Amino acid sequence: MAETVRYGLVGAGMMGVEHIGNLAITPGAVVTAIADPHEPSLRLAREALGDRASEVTAFADGGALAQSGLVDAVIVSTPNFTHRRVLEPLFDAGLPILCEKPLATTLEDARWVVGRAAAAGAPFWTAMEYRYMPPVVAFLEEVHAGRIGDLHMLSIREHRFPFLKKVGDWNRFSENTGGTMVEKCCHFFDLMRLIVRSEAVRVYCSGAMDVNHLDERYDGRRPDIIDNSYTVVDFANGARAMLDLCMFADGAANQEEITAVGDAGRLDVFIPSGELVHSPRVGFRNAKRVERRVVEVDEAALRAGSHHGSTFYEHQRFNAAVRGAGPVEVTAHDGLMAVAIGTAAELSAREKRVVAMAELGF
Repeated sequence: MAETVRYGLVGAGMMGVEHIGNLAITPGAVVTAIADPHEPSLRLAREALGDRASEVTAFADGGALAQSGLVDAVIVSTPNFTHRRVLEPLFDAGLPILCEKPLATTLEDARWVVGRAAAAGAPFWTAMEYRYMPPVVAFLEEVHAGRIGDLHMLSIREHRFPFLKKVGDWNRFSENTGGTMVEKCCHFFDLMRLIVRSEAVRVYCSGAMDVNHLDERYDGRRPDIIDNSYTVVDFANGARAMLDLCMFADGAANQEEITAVGDAGRLDVFIPSGELVHSPRVGFRNAKRVERRVVEVDEAALRAGSHHGSTFYEHQRFNAAVRGAGPVEVTAHDGLMAVAIGTAAELSAREKRVVAMAELGF
């Protein structure tokens, strides 16, 4: 393949525009086609493309884009519930694919994607960009290097703003998103697996819709998405992890906080401050020896999106995989497992019980 990869974008909404901004600063990348049935979204994409907009062909659907011969790889950033339908013609065309999270809204569809990806001759990448935030990368490296000894406890906190408005208000209903624990939290369940290096065996989630969207109605229907929760995940290797989610904490100093505790110390990372804090065990009443440093992020990457530069770094790796210069780092199976834990958490929250992953076939 040529050094420059021609990208098609299926789904030109908010995340699609973020991909356009990041591809614009990715070496060896050029957007040549976009597809979206919603004209206002296409208009936003053209604005993001700037002077290049006239050189980019627009299509009403991904199937036409896939058959155009204009692209070497495709990014899927359509609403969650459309992924299976959108992916089918892209798989049929044999194109490399980067598919936004969550992989799908149901386990049936996610398993279908895994099967098609396994049979495909081209790379398939699940877009779990939180893995690529530079402070998180540094955190992972230190945990896996043994800086805190053997990992036993992991906690992730996301305190943030409510879900944003989307086209047709599709993200107000769990039937379209898979539920908050799938839609939003698949990122964190993916990070748990990556950090702990084991698979989940049971999940308990206590969550509800307590503050956001209570007065909203869409064709007479009230939204049904969780806006706060605590989730505990037990892993096969004995480690346990917890997710603390609040979507009415807009003013929090840091949106994400991750803490890993081992038998030799503790490591914290904070986003967006970028601070990494190492606290070794020192014994009762001994002086603490806390080390702090800030992990810097490329300013251009920060400006290009709203995920602390991670989309930019993710695209470097995906671009390499498309060119055969690097591996697929986030597989369809990774996407499936994140959806599976999220599905267990949704079930747990609604039925108020512990859910064994074996119930879901894992």
